[in-house]
Amino acid sequence: MRTADEHAVAALALAPAPVPVELDLRDALGHVTARPVVAHVDSPPFDNSAMDGFAVRWADVRLAALNAATESAPVTLAIIGESRAGVPATVALAPGCAIRIMTGAPMPDGADTVVPVEATSVVDGAVGIREVRSEGAHVRRCGEDARRGDEVIAAGVELKARHLAAAAAVGAGRVTVYRRPRVGILSTGDELAALGTELRVGQIYESNSYVLDGAVRGAGGDPVLLGPVGDTVADVLAAIASADVDLIVTTGGVSVGDYDVVKAALAGVGVEFMSVAMQPGKPQGLGAVDGTPLLCLPGNPVSVAVSFELFVHPVIRAMRGLSPRLEWQQATVGAAWTSPAGREQFMPIRFEADAVVPATSGGAGSHLMARLAVADGLARVPAETTEVRAGDSLRVRRFAG
Repeated sequence: MRTADEHAVAALALAPAPVPVELDLRDALGHVTARPVVAHVDSPPFDNSAMDGFAVRWADVRLAALNAATESAPVTLAIIGESRAGVPATVALAPGCAIRIMTGAPMPDGADTVVPVEATSVVDGAVGIREVRSEGAHVRRCGEDARRGDEVIAAGVELKARHLAAAAAVGAGRVTVYRRPRVGILSTGDELAALGTELRVGQIYESNSYVLDGAVRGAGGDPVLLGPVGDTVADVLAAIASADVDLIVTTGGVSVGDYDVVKAALAGVGVEFMSVAMQPGKPQGLGAVDGTPLLCLPGNPVSVAVSFELFVHPVIRAMRGLSPRLEWQQATVGAAWTSPAGREQFMPIRFEADAVVPATSGGAGSHLMARLAVADGLARVPAETTEVRAGDSLRVRRFAG
């Protein structure tokens, strides 16, 4: 029987290499950069004003600071034009003159300083400059943010809104990123009923595809529903054969019963089934069919949620070009519970103040999906520990999605 960590390593070994694609910037949100994004232009591309005010020559206004200190009359300049964002001034700045300027507007030829409007007064076409900070004040210089050719976003970065804005500012309208993996989801079982139908005796509503659909999206993949299908080998093989995906995740049919259809269908065609020393989620399977990797999870809903966090999520991250390593942190236990001997337990927990407690009184039961809704994450209980006590320290992590 292998450990959960050993199984995670085996699952990760199946991950195909990430596939680079070029996308328009508006389609790149959430993708991971395969190559650095470099500036196509200087940013900003021209000297411009950081304030609403007046563009002036320092030589004309440098006495304003002295005048302010002595309460002398302001320096007065004739207003000869205006520069607005997108509409530059049509005249150069002459000595003894000023040009009205708006935030983001190009600096007029001849101007080297901006005086904020609140430090001025306008009377009869002339502006009085009461004070000025320094030469070059309130001027954004061409290229001070980035120069053409500079690396703006490194490779391996998951693109957020702020990254898209930075790329747009430097003219990078297309970016090379890793394609999001298409993840096929196949639930199996004759007992599964679709939502909205009447439950017959012995049936349950199919929920595994919902947890996997959401978890795949949260991990950055694109889910593709391949089922659910009933407990027939032919149906399982047909669903897998017709799938145009990068990874397939199945649920159910992986144990040792007479109707464990996934095991029956795939055990001889490239998928290995084994027991993992964990609770919940002991029966697992992994391998590849016709070059497509498969991770076969148990059918109980909590086992599916836990198995996804431990085994599927790292594979999706690797396929996206991200580090597959999932970080666990130490936390203090706030309430006691028991754990089975010889198996590492992954207990659904809630965070309460500075401690973690079991999410429900039902423990880590693999069927308690409704109770899993109140959980924040998982705690790892070592295989040799059978009693978890308040005050103990355990490794924990929040659910990814």
